[in-house]
Amino acid sequence: MVNKGIRFLALPITVSALLLGCSNNSGHVEDREEEKLEVVMFRVTPTGNGPTLGSVFIQQGDDVTQGVRLHPALHDLPPGEHGFHVHENPSCEPRERDGQSVAALGAGGHYDPDSTGHHEGPAGHGHLGDLPVLMVDANGQAVSPIDAPRLSLSQLKGRSLVIHAGADNYSDTPPLGGGGARIACGIIQ
Repeated sequence: MVNKGIRFLALPITVSALLLGCSNNSGHVEDREEEKLEVVMFRVTPTGNGPTLGSVFIQQGDDVTQGVRLHPALHDLPPGEHGFHVHENPSCEPRERDGQSVAALGAGGHYDPDSTGHHEGPAGHGHLGDLPVLMVDANGQAVSPIDAPRLSLSQLKGRSLVIHAGADNYSDTPPLGGGGARIACGIIQ
């Protein structure tokens, strides 16, 4: 009789220990913080970086939004549509081209790891760094989320984000979609 009693006592203790172990493991997974990158954006000129314009927060997309999602929190920009791209180098410094200093030329060209040489927009098969147009409201603020389905966080690290003066038509004519001058830049750490 004593043996049967010990077995019945051992069963609740074993089940309790298993449940406690499971709840600790699941709690650990829930506590894991999702990685989010913050890119501080600066106004850029041919003489260097100016004041900050806010930040762009980047995180991995969810099950519906593959790739990454960018959350701009920007201010003091010209209202309207602006070309918005990931550029290849982690620099916002001016560089010289044809004897003239050019704002944020240190960022290099659009991120194009497959060397496509084409500007086809975020859904195309060209530059991987082509992002959807950045919309800036009448108050100079950009806050609408932007999805980049072909990019991952690991591809973005060590690059830069650049905002151009004009809109982007996602073609090679005019060159690079016609976005024009670089007006803001931030390094993706």
